[in-house]
Amino acid sequence: MAKLDDCIRLDMAVHAKTPSLSRSFAQKLIKEGKVAVNEETVLYPSHKVNPDDKITVDYRQEKIPKINLPVIHEDGECVVIDKPAGILSHSKGGFNPEPTVATWLQKRLETRDQRLEKNTLNSKFQSQVSREGIVHRLDRATSGVMICAKNPQAHIWLQKQFSTKKVIKTYFALVEGEMNPSQALIDLPIERNPKSPQRFKVNHTGKTAQTEYRTVKRFTYGGREFSLLELSPKTGRTHQLRVHLNYLKKPILGDTFYDGRSADRLYLHAAKLEITLPNKKRQTFVSKLPDNFLRPKVND
Repeated sequence: MAKLDDCIRLDMAVHAKTPSLSRSFAQKLIKEGKVAVNEETVLYPSHKVNPDDKITVDYRQEKIPKINLPVIHEDGECVVIDKPAGILSHSKGGFNPEPTVATWLQKRLETRDQRLEKNTLNSKFQSQVSREGIVHRLDRATSGVMICAKNPQAHIWLQKQFSTKKVIKTYFALVEGEMNPSQALIDLPIERNPKSPQRFKVNHTGKTAQTEYRTVKRFTYGGREFSLLELSPKTGRTHQLRVHLNYLKKPILGDTFYDGRSADRLYLHAAKLEITLPNKKRQTFVSKLPDNFLRPKVND
């Protein structure tokens, strides 16, 4: 039975009863007829329930497998990992049974009781269970350095570092052929593509986006020429590096989402992160270039 203080929407009550289910996923279960109030099925997420109503959810949550992630640095406030390619930073929307950085992080987070003892409970940090501790995100296919918070104070501090552009990020990317010029600043605004909302594109009406690049190495492998680039984003737009390189007709190898040649992975790696930690120390964390970047596997 869900004990609630006031009459609230059914989807909110289901989320309160089972916090691991997001509100959007609760709405999905209700519309599918898997939620009953006082033993009667209710199909409307907006249906109001009382504190003493009996809410039953016909849903068996799958157990999320445990994973081990390489730790670069850890202290009482934060943890820095070397995220492998293929691992999600966090799930979106409905319950997702696959392990993510967020699920791995759960055992390292301060408990609710610990936060209450410190009198620093942050409601936003607490409510976003699926993203708790996630300060910034790396795409599933991108590997490399990623920093996470272990408590609300650290979360706020680290996020402010990103929002005020005090974080210095460096990436490596692999493209086919030669970059001309070999070094430059890409200053092209980016916006969401209205014809394909999951994608972004360069357009004069978009938000300012700047990426500095330089060619680190040119080499031939498997009969193809490649350029290894060092990328330094000056802004943090979604898909910025991928969109900028695609606009220059040099999409990242493996980035089929943005016209890149198919390969065994997306050849984009977060190599370095310089940031001021909650303890006020400025530190730089490094993830070495994966070996396969110099031996890329292209899907013919």
